[in-house]
Amino acid sequence: MADDQIAMPGVTAHLTIREGKGAAAVDFYKAAFGAEETGRHLADDGARIMHSHLKINGGSLMLNDDFPEYTGGIAVPAGVTLHLRVDDVDIWWERALAAGATVRMPLDNQFWGDRYGEVVDPFGHHWSIGGPVKA
Repeated sequence: MADDQIAMPGVTAHLTIREGKGAAAVDFYKAAFGAEETGRHLADDGARIMHSHLKINGGSLMLNDDFPEYTGGIAVPAGVTLHLRVDDVDIWWERALAAGATVRMPLDNQFWGDRYGEVVDPFGHHWSIGGPVKA
């Protein structure tokens, strides 16, 4: 059984990437979040991604390119944020910004005891990054 077919416990996010930019999204997630791609299946056109399985910080993320010829078109869902709980927020934050993410909520020490901020990736998906405040 291929690594990308192993059963995954819990909930796994599955992103649809618009405008045939799935491969660029995989490259961004590798640069921004240290993702490891464990499997990729291309469409018959040899360009668009039917399925990609990524591992980020021990969790799974799946993605595919949009296929408007089958779905009638998609929109990035409003109100969805993917959260990364990490050991060193500043390192993850800076890496995401260097890879091309933009700040949605500045990174800061929060009232609930975490160091936390939010970014938007180049494909419109929102990510929160949080972890312990350094002493």
